[in-house]
Amino acid sequence: MALFDPLKRDMDRLILPGWRPMTRWLRRRLPTGLYTRSLLIVILPMLLLQGVVASVFMERHWRMVTERLSESTVRDIAGIIEVIQAYPQDSNYDAISRIASDALNLTIAVEENGQLPPPRSRPFFEILDDILAEQITRQIQMPFWIDTIGDSRLVEIRIKFDTRVLRVFVRRGSTYASNTHIFLVWMIGAAVVLVIISILFLRGQIRPILTLARAAESFGKGQKTDGFAPRGADEIRRAGLAFIQMRERIERQMEQRTAMLAGISHDLRTILTRFKLQLALAGDKPELAGMSQDADDMQSMLEGYLAFAKGEAEEDFGELRLSELLEKLRSEFALHGKTMTYEIDGEDEIAVRPNAFARLVGNLVSNSERYAKTLHVDARHSAKWLTLTLDDDGPGIPPQSREDVFKPFYRLDEARNLNASGTGLGLAIARDIARAHGGNVTLSDSPRGGLRAVVRVPA
Repeated sequence: MALFDPLKRDMDRLILPGWRPMTRWLRRRLPTGLYTRSLLIVILPMLLLQGVVASVFMERHWRMVTERLSESTVRDIAGIIEVIQAYPQDSNYDAISRIASDALNLTIAVEENGQLPPPRSRPFFEILDDILAEQITRQIQMPFWIDTIGDSRLVEIRIKFDTRVLRVFVRRGSTYASNTHIFLVWMIGAAVVLVIISILFLRGQIRPILTLARAAESFGKGQKTDGFAPRGADEIRRAGLAFIQMRERIERQMEQRTAMLAGISHDLRTILTRFKLQLALAGDKPELAGMSQDADDMQSMLEGYLAFAKGEAEEDFGELRLSELLEKLRSEFALHGKTMTYEIDGEDEIAVRPNAFARLVGNLVSNSERYAKTLHVDARHSAKWLTLTLDDDGPGIPPQSREDVFKPFYRLDEARNLNASGTGLGLAIARDIARAHGGNVTLSDSPRGGLRAVVRVPA
């Protein structure tokens, strides 16, 4: 294998540079949807096959039938000329004209001392002219003139023999395959029917995939997907069944976690209550002040941890007015002698878990409230996304620590996250709620000199 590696690399250098631009060009212009690509996979080979059939079979069929019809017509004309030359005719050639009309379906006229007209311009589609000229040259071998352009229903042929000119008018259908369009109509009609059947069939096959995608997207946003049932082909049903089993396992684990945390909450709160009661009965002794503070810290940490782990996942989606939420937070901000402003661009009502989303925004606002003097919230509600941008003038967070602050119980030594009443769960809970909605929370530098927090969730 090692002997062929240099050769393979050389071939790649020779071939790939030419193919890569074409591949990129096709990738940019080809549709990205599975339904459209499937239609192209079905329709393009059909069109290519019909194009090849039409170009090969039709051309052969057209030429072969035209050759045979023209050969028969020229043979009849040659026979008429021989009869005229071999047998005496009346001055008006009535007898031979009647025979040509009744027996051969030809209209003829003989001009004494006639001359052939000058050659006409050749038509764009000259298969009939070529074949007729070839047959006349081979069978009659006399000067001739052909008009296939004038009357579309008739073809005029003039043959000069002796001092006379024989004018022959023959129906175009007798010299030319004029009914080939019927084959084209049948071919195009069959293609249209097959395309319609393909569209209906593929739509039925793609619909279960789209349903599965919507169910997975809804579950990723934390919404209920109770109405989903596997449908379609076996492979799609297997994927749908795997999704349902995965969803049930996740929901079961969440229920077990909630039940376990509820039990832990009950047991630990009972112990903490008993412990705080004993401290209260012991009286206000200086040596017990530290233990009382530790009990309060344990209570705060326990409640914060339970709130983080629970995540309010059981709450259903509902309507929430951004203006009411931000106005309430602005009032709380003002109670501390600080300034908060906000601006809403788009619809005021949003579809979220109201309590969870209010807690998400409240955690970020309270974080700015502790460390900044001013805060501006910019809310933009578009058709697909809801984006909240919070800019304050606080001390900010170092870039290397902006991801660490989202970890549970992580606290900075000298920055915004250090607070006597804090547990290090505010930002962790905020990101957890945002991701439960299918979005995220990110941190960056603010133009006001402090921290910028961006919340982006699907609308």
